[in-house]
Amino acid sequence: KDNWSRFWELYGRVAEEHDSDFLERYSKDMDSILLFSGLFSTVSSSFIVAMEPNLSPDPSDTTNALLTQLVYIGLSNFTAAGSTPVDPASTWSPSASTLWIQMVAYASLSMSLLAAFGAVLGKQW
Repeated sequence: KDNWSRFWELYGRVAEEHDSDFLERYSKDMDSILLFSGLFSTVSSSFIVAMEPNLSPDPSDTTNALLTQLVYIGLSNFTAAGSTPVDPASTWSPSASTLWIQMVAYASLSMSLLAAFGAVLGKQW
């Protein structure tokens, strides 16, 4: 054999060894990323579900307002019945801190799912 064939044979062995070490190391890293992002997504989703009722008005407030109007009408006090808003939900809005917390929670969930998606693509590649 000439020098070039021995060089390429040696190069092939070294490259194969380097590639297999590289793939093994990053495959383990992607496994841990998948595990962490899955756990983080689960916890983040549970917080989002727990905070979801804070984004809508309390239905009992509407019921109480309507019952109050019916009582006023039943007592023939039409002026007091007309002064209360019919639907308190029309004047309700979530607090700024609630919206900010929800935005951060949804952003963290999105980033976690994006990391998991990237790790899955990396493992399949």
